[in-house]
Amino acid sequence: MATGSPWTLGQLGPRHGPWKVNFGRMYEDAAIEEAAFRPGSRIFCIASAGCTALALAGTRDVTAVDLNPAQLAYARTRAAGGPYQDGQAEKRMALGRHLLPLVGWTQPRLEEFMALRATSDQLAYWSEHLDTRRFRAALAMLLSGPVLRFGYQTPLIRALPPAFDRVLRARMERCWRTHSNGSNPYARALLTGHAPAATRPTGRPIRFLCVEAAGFLERCPAGAFDGFALSNIHDGASAEFAARLDRAVRRAAAPDAIIVRRSFREPMPSPWPNRAPDDRAFIWGTVEVRPVEGQP
Repeated sequence: MATGSPWTLGQLGPRHGPWKVNFGRMYEDAAIEEAAFRPGSRIFCIASAGCTALALAGTRDVTAVDLNPAQLAYARTRAAGGPYQDGQAEKRMALGRHLLPLVGWTQPRLEEFMALRATSDQLAYWSEHLDTRRFRAALAMLLSGPVLRFGYQTPLIRALPPAFDRVLRARMERCWRTHSNGSNPYARALLTGHAPAATRPTGRPIRFLCVEAAGFLERCPAGAFDGFALSNIHDGASAEFAARLDRAVRRAAAPDAIIVRRSFREPMPSPWPNRAPDDRAFIWGTVEVRPVEGQP
């Protein structure tokens, strides 16, 4: 087990319990990983719901790991063509969506918004119909500390930036300004709970392993991987675990290896550009795409 990692509890909530499927899909734009990792490369990735692994496996050798056996079994089933199912994250988001009609976010209105393709139209619609006082008040309530503590571990909550409701609204507006809603399955999934079914790529089989990421990489041969898709594994982790994982990544990295890492946190000063605006899932504050050798 990974001491210092919130994922050892087996679920999103604050108490130990049986292993559960936490994520039914990944709200991470895999186009960023696909552009970062060259075809034929050896990729280490966090399995989660399997979406990124599936996207990369068409032309790359993918090893996908998760310490949660329920989550890993679900990802493996999806890779074999199995059905989508809601995880704990989707069930929590669904509870929040039940309140949306009370703030004027009806299903027809959301569908109309998600059908827009011109960013100018999206920004106008957002300002006139969606970013209302009632919505802002509801979002502030739902993302407040007392409410979040009912469903999420404290380390995960601490990974969020202060005033996360206002930060999230700004990220949403950034998304409407940058990406066309009509071709954005990630925003659709987040706002409506629906998205086109993922297609299974024709490509190489994915190696799924139920292991802890840092421990596995510590045991790998040096230079084993050309790319690392780490999701937001650092969010909520202790400084000790984060440092251990970074050391393990550097050890297992081939020359010129690339790392892709996300965080809910706002970006820190860096010589590499923050790719969060390129991610069609609007929730991220930081998306790093950088050489492993450039890690601090």
